[in-house]
Amino acid sequence: MQNYASKVARHLLEIKAVKLSPNEPFTWASGIQSPIYCDNRVSLSYPAVRGFLKQCLKEASEGFDFNTVAGVATAGIPHGMLLADALKTPFVYVRASAKDHGRRNLIEGELPEGAKVLVVEDLISTGGSCLKVVDALRDAGAEVVGVLAIFQYGFPEATRAFEAKNVTLKTLSDYDTLLEEAVSIGYIGQNDLAILRKWRENPQGWGALIA
Repeated sequence: MQNYASKVARHLLEIKAVKLSPNEPFTWASGIQSPIYCDNRVSLSYPAVRGFLKQCLKEASEGFDFNTVAGVATAGIPHGMLLADALKTPFVYVRASAKDHGRRNLIEGELPEGAKVLVVEDLISTGGSCLKVVDALRDAGAEVVGVLAIFQYGFPEATRAFEAKNVTLKTLSDYDTLLEEAVSIGYIGQNDLAILRKWRENPQGWGALIA
């Protein structure tokens, strides 16, 4: 399988896992107004798309030397499990914070001794939550070989954050590819394309510009 980035983007648009709304923006939990909303968990409800993403994850993972897959709670868990199942490797997932009861685990599952871990996430925005998982795994004695995600916005701050932690990031698709596919299938026009590109340049201040 080759050139899957465009196919992944098209599938995400078709099943509405990604929604583009440049004229009626969404508000993220952070308060940022955004013309895009992405929830790759929707793909789990579509067997054909789920299977396609599983194959893409398997192919994309071939560039990493690992023996364990770790999912980022919560959205990275199902796709991480799909990859681990396809490769028959151990799987763990990492919480945003330790439980306040029971064994107070941060890492759920059995992390093998000498684990070389590939972290799986569904979406990379700034990379903050994913890199906390990397820190947790390293603190537990694991070697993190990289992060594999389904989609990323391509924010420069995310690139800098991953470089600062010396973590290789690979994604199945990205924002630029998504916009190209959205235009090619008639989802958006050239005016919308300009708005969507402008948002990526300044996501924090974009809402004020369109108010």
